[in-house]
Amino acid sequence: MEQVKIGIIGGSGLYVMDALKDVEELQVDTPFGPPSDAFILGTLEGTRVAFLARHGRNHHLTPSELPFRANIYAMKSLGVEYLISASAVGSLKAEAKPLDMVVPDQFIDRTKNRASTFFEEGIVAHIGFGDPVCLNLAKVLADAIAGLDLPDVNLHRGGTYLCMEGPAFSTKAESNLYRSWGCTVIGMTNLPEAKLAREAEIAYATLALVTDFDCWHPDHDSVTVDMIIANLKRNATNAQKVIQATVRQLASAAPPSTAHSALQHAILTPLDKVPESIHAKLNVLLRKYVS
Repeated sequence: MEQVKIGIIGGSGLYVMDALKDVEELQVDTPFGPPSDAFILGTLEGTRVAFLARHGRNHHLTPSELPFRANIYAMKSLGVEYLISASAVGSLKAEAKPLDMVVPDQFIDRTKNRASTFFEEGIVAHIGFGDPVCLNLAKVLADAIAGLDLPDVNLHRGGTYLCMEGPAFSTKAESNLYRSWGCTVIGMTNLPEAKLAREAEIAYATLALVTDFDCWHPDHDSVTVDMIIANLKRNATNAQKVIQATVRQLASAAPPSTAHSALQHAILTPLDKVPESIHAKLNVLLRKYVS
């Protein structure tokens, strides 16, 4: 299987990467079932990358149905060390306007039904998650946005991504509660990805693409589906430019990441006491720690 160091997850509106060359479609099997879709391996800015449409190319998977473990395990099995996750979000702050880009550095988890660990059934690990994204990768991503001329796009470095269950959007009471917590944007997908990427020792950063204001905003009712779809398309075009610039920088000078050794002191179960079936299941995660 071809090995690549950079992975890209495309969210709502970003189902393909038009700039990819020498494209190969690859079905990846995992112990956690099939990923959301076939992986697209291709060359971007002279570098081989792996692209995955989070909800499938036809957007047939709800946030609660996403096979998060399969998606991240497959990225790890492909050799991915740096993962850029593009995600459509609603804004919880007046200054974060539609078409803006946010590179969050914190998450709050309000999900209920998500599998968000690989370690169970005979093995226990507790990863450090105080900084839930790789801050070095997030800086590369934000610097890439800052270095581009993107009309109508403002960059917000840092901020908190509130991850809700969905698929329904928030009530106004919930939206105002999240605003009182200081949250910047709201989405439905990135927190489980970030946890699993950390367990897989993959550096992870979110490119949050604002499509609209959440329902707290007095003008929210004036937002139409057509407007949101138009913003999704513009965001997807801008996101591809940002991802290209980020990949170019990573190819020339990939930053160090503490995520790459996240399991070193996290696994509590002695590995010689872990069932062989679990060793086999988690081979791509454990092999560097098995003598």
